[in-house]
Amino acid sequence: MQFARGAVAERGGVRFTAWSSCAERIWICLFDESGDRETQRVEMRRAEHGVFEAFVEGVAPGARYGLRTDGRYDPENGFWHDPDKLLMDPYALEIDRPYRLDPRLCARRGEGGDTAGLVPKALVPAAIAPLAEAPPLFRNGGLVYEASVHGLTMLHPDVPPEIRGTLAALGHPAIVDHLKTLGVDAIELMPVTAWIDDLHLPALGLSNVWGYNPVSLMALEPRLAPGGVMELRNAVAALREAGIGVILDLVFNHTGESDVNGPTLCFRGLDNHAYYRHLPGDPVVLANDTGCGNTIATQHPEVHRMILDTLRHFVTNCGVDGFRFDLAPVLGRDHRGFDPAALFFREIEQDPVLSDRVLIAEPWDIGPGGYHLGNFPTHFLEWNDRFRDDIRRFWRGDGGTLPGLATRLSGSSDIFGRNGHASTRSVNFIAAHDGMTLADITAYEHKHNEANGEQNRDGHDENLSWNNGVEGETDDDKVLAARERDIRALLATLFVSRGTVMLTAGDEFGRTQKGNNNAYAQDNGNTWLNWESRNRSLEAYAAALAEFRKSSRVLKETGFLAGKPLDGVAHPDVEWLDSMGNPMQQENWNDARNRRLTMLLSAGEGERVAVLVNGDRRQTVFTLPAGNWRAVAASPGQELRLEEGAVAVVPGRSVMLLAEG
Repeated sequence: MQFARGAVAERGGVRFTAWSSCAERIWICLFDESGDRETQRVEMRRAEHGVFEAFVEGVAPGARYGLRTDGRYDPENGFWHDPDKLLMDPYALEIDRPYRLDPRLCARRGEGGDTAGLVPKALVPAAIAPLAEAPPLFRNGGLVYEASVHGLTMLHPDVPPEIRGTLAALGHPAIVDHLKTLGVDAIELMPVTAWIDDLHLPALGLSNVWGYNPVSLMALEPRLAPGGVMELRNAVAALREAGIGVILDLVFNHTGESDVNGPTLCFRGLDNHAYYRHLPGDPVVLANDTGCGNTIATQHPEVHRMILDTLRHFVTNCGVDGFRFDLAPVLGRDHRGFDPAALFFREIEQDPVLSDRVLIAEPWDIGPGGYHLGNFPTHFLEWNDRFRDDIRRFWRGDGGTLPGLATRLSGSSDIFGRNGHASTRSVNFIAAHDGMTLADITAYEHKHNEANGEQNRDGHDENLSWNNGVEGETDDDKVLAARERDIRALLATLFVSRGTVMLTAGDEFGRTQKGNNNAYAQDNGNTWLNWESRNRSLEAYAAALAEFRKSSRVLKETGFLAGKPLDGVAHPDVEWLDSMGNPMQQENWNDARNRRLTMLLSAGEGERVAVLVNGDRRQTVFTLPAGNWRAVAASPGQELRLEEGAVAVVPGRSVMLLAEG
């Protein structure tokens, strides 16, 4: 698709279009094939409504270019025009090299010299034939697999070394087969658009590997996509052929230009007032609802348009299923606060390209009133940190957590059932990229972020984690067995929960970050998945859970549980039973020491699933209702006896799954 902004190849040359409400002059600067020598500078003609245009003859797709502006330079009043700063085109689809932080990029006008040799150049894009319309593969209730392209593929022994760490590796049979075995419905890729290191990292000898510090919102990170847009398009196609959708994690809440001490790379040099939110009545102080130094002014018409164009590009030209929005309240917030009926949300719902896409919100940021779980429009799924925390608290052993466990397992109707909604929009997860890994939750009581160079001050202090008696690495077989038992219990709890479930790459086979709960700057074996030493028994268990969930209609339902029979069905959709098989009474729920529960689910005659939860450390015998029961994805020590009525022996701190039939 073509945009009204950026570079568009036409007969005989290229038409360049840029926007700024405050620049007095804008130039297109063309560079040679090395990207190091400026060969031509063409001043753009001012048109209407802040638009600048230029048609440059003899230029073809692949040409390297950048922008320069001139005008008022008055940082104390929010104006940053400086012709020495080569700027990236906000509509660039490909760039020729990664961004690198350099102090000269942060220099004031007249002090740092020309920055053209320090920054990437945009590439004039070739025309891309739009993909045929195809509905998303992913549906609510499926399994999302969150992954960093780099970390997922860097150490995989079956992936050719030349493509490890890139989008091309996602389409390799070794990766595709793993995802299929695990029953993945969609892979959610952590940021793949071009980013720059955080201001403090170079001095520490570290670099940002997660990518949540973007500069270019459309252009792919060259280290992940040396083949440009087509590399993403081909990876998406390969995964779709295997029945796996792709969801992009996009950052529209801040940029790597940071605060007023940060580099001038793109938006600040074009129109600081338009692209960034400032405190009301203050043209200098940037709003910092993100904790990253600035906040994108998503409600500004030009910015709003750019974000929607970005989404359309990734759907039309790359075929993605949808998007996960980092710190998503920014998308619906202006100076008055967050509005679930914001124009951005309404336009996505009505857009012919975007209306059917998967939309996932991270529903919090650090801005005023920044926590909005359950408040997003109904066409959004939402990361549910209440699920994460309540499940961790239960398995850590906190008292009085059984009611919270039941509420989270059944779809979190207290959050998503407001205003009469009948189904959940919850994305259930226990671990994500941000925080401890699933294995580390059971092995570390405290965070260990010393490798980040900030004296362990960064990252969350409360992780609701436990160590099973030893902090960190150990060769004690009893401790290791206890940790694996806990990981299996956490996985089973996740896979039987109502809603979409999300698993972070490597958690299925026990990956560790050695207690680091903020590994964004660890571009090394701390974040690269170690495929050679993975726990294959645990991996097989996770795959069995996924297969059971995928084959069971009752586990894929997203409607809230009512405890009443469905139409034409004798059994209620859910029964909550004690370990003796009796209905749970209020005193059972109120008993802070009670850690045993049976969730009996029904979706129709002959299809029932029993989830036996034993959070106690002691082995427990559970009595089952009459039925033809069989054990599913059993863990060591779990036993089903049918001689004198159905009873199940459930070891301490474990979950046993049974299916009827």
